[in-house]
Amino acid sequence: MDTPRTVYKVDPSHPGSDVAAETAAALAAGSIVFRDADPAYSKRLLDRAVAVFEFADKYRGPYSSSLHAAVCPCYCDYSGYQDELLWGAAWLHKATRRREYREYIKRNEVVLGASDAINEFGWDNKHAGINVLISKEVLMGKDEYFQSFRVNADNFMCTLLPGISNHPQIQYSPGGLLFKVGSSNMQHVTQLSFLLLAYSNYLSHAGGRVSCGSSSASPVQLRRVAKRQVDYILGDNPLRMSYMVGYGARFPRRIHHRASSLPSVAAHPARIGCKAGAAYYTSPAPNPNLLVGAVVGGPTDDSDAFPDARAVFQQSEPTTYINAPLMGLLAYFSAHPNPAESGGD
Repeated sequence: MDTPRTVYKVDPSHPGSDVAAETAAALAAGSIVFRDADPAYSKRLLDRAVAVFEFADKYRGPYSSSLHAAVCPCYCDYSGYQDELLWGAAWLHKATRRREYREYIKRNEVVLGASDAINEFGWDNKHAGINVLISKEVLMGKDEYFQSFRVNADNFMCTLLPGISNHPQIQYSPGGLLFKVGSSNMQHVTQLSFLLLAYSNYLSHAGGRVSCGSSSASPVQLRRVAKRQVDYILGDNPLRMSYMVGYGARFPRRIHHRASSLPSVAAHPARIGCKAGAAYYTSPAPNPNLLVGAVVGGPTDDSDAFPDARAVFQQSEPTTYINAPLMGLLAYFSAHPNPAESGGD
């Protein structure tokens, strides 16, 4: 690859609260993972998380205003940086148990919009994840101070449950796939299913249920919905197609991915220019290189249809933010194949 891969930065003169607070959240979460295995490294991660979050909060602004040409229109900050500030504070509270982060979350709950747009969770919008993560404190009996986050989390879960939800943006296809208006639907499937699973485990440990007005749902119901989505992705759907490349007898063969669709260096030693891939892009032939394990955008309407065409990138493009939450789901259901079982976090 000889195309530019320019590195950009945010700083006090060019703020990026969203990317900085997201980084702080990742560092704080990492510090929890390494706490027992490598205490020194864990402390280094946490110290850096604290410093990066302080920068994100002090110098406020969306990174796409500072780096507009580099990140827009594909990865502009559409939901604002406020949710990432709460997300970072929530993970720092979990990692440190410091009162300052607890107070920050409660003080900024309304200002930073904890209950806004809670039917979405992803690379741009963290609202639903914030409410699920913080609600664990309430469910474990550790902090009634955050009761409003538990209410938000319940409301979010209710929007996802078949037979209960009446949310205009959440539907289910005839084959059972969760469908949310917008492109690359599988990102919503994996991300929302991950939260369904996480919340079901919190509820199981607390002996709780989701309150949805005049009805309610058990942790098992949430896990069954999440497992149904994973099963659909792996081939239990009307097309009998796995949406994970390389898995099963039938899977997408013409994914929207340059390295998968261009010939390898061994097959084509000569240089292929940046704009010289059109012939491969438009070819009806399957991609020569399998991107094993990649999950594509999948059906993007409520008919379970999938064209398997590179040009329809909304359906054929694989992304890290589709695969990442799916790893957690696969790990859980590998260990607990029966949704009626209760497992750990």
